Amino acid sequence: MKRIVVTGGPAAGKTCITSKLASDQPQRIVRVPEAATQVYELLRTRWDQLEPAGRRLVQRKIYDLQRQQEAELAMNAGEKILLHDRGTIDGAAYWPNGADDYWSALNTTMADEIARYDAVIWLESAAAVGSYDGEQSNPHRHEDAQTAIVTGDLLRRLWGEHPRLYLVAATPRLEDKLSRVEQILDSLMPQHN
Repeated sequence: MKRIVVTGGPAAGKTCITSKLASDQPQRIVRVPEAATQVYELLRTRWDQLEPAGRRLVQRKIYDLQRQQEAELAMNAGEKILLHDRGTIDGAAYWPNGADDYWSALNTTMADEIARYDAVIWLESAAAVGSYDGEQSNPHRHEDAQTAIVTGDLLRRLWGEHPRLYLVAATPRLEDKLSRVEQILDSLMPQHN
């Protein structure tokens, strides 16, 4: 089993791409859904509506749910790709006091979290090509286009220590991005006929 994270800023296509790949290739891919959206839906809030203490509490819940889902889905994944819609490191980009405080508060390290995953695919936000729909496609999204780009860049830097980090630039067509992600997955775990 390979654990592969698909990450990136808001409107990068993470959920669309991971959902499509898992739906089209169930014999090869098990998808780990994004924990943040689940937590925000459950709490009926979003990041920009919370005070710093609330943001820390929510990020802890997201981290815990992420780890729980990863463990549960890995039990039955066998030799399939475990394709993560975000990974545990993503929370550091949203932690009020920065990444160093995030690791300390969660009693972990960046190195330990990086070691959890075999590869990382970073997707550039659609905002980089002027195609950003804000909260229209995700009601829990609060960022404007420029913030989406900045958040994506921060995530690229946070994941930058991973030895197998693949960068996928924004494109006007999501299908082109999807094709590039498929190529990366094939290079990491070729299909056997």
